[in-house]
Amino acid sequence: MPRPPRLSPDEVTAGLRALPLWSGDVDGLHRTVQLASFRAAVARIVAIADVAEELDHHPDVDLRWRTLHLTLVSHSEGGVSALDLELARRIDELLPA
Repeated sequence: MPRPPRLSPDEVTAGLRALPLWSGDVDGLHRTVQLASFRAAVARIVAIADVAEELDHHPDVDLRWRTLHLTLVSHSEGGVSALDLELARRIDELLPA
């Protein structure tokens, strides 16, 4: 199945308007969230992994105690694609605002 192409700067900006908890540009989307505990953060990573497997698109995840740093980028496209925006939307459903 072909992967979606890299988005233009205007397309990324428009996509981020619907994702107020995320920041970024054509090179990647970023979100940081602090959870109640280390175990809560790990549990959210597992939930994110399930969505990532479903979409066959995987985020970069950095866990520091109870803080998750997430980065989304379509490495194969050299930047952000529609798949990154969809994964960000799905991740937002799993994380507190």
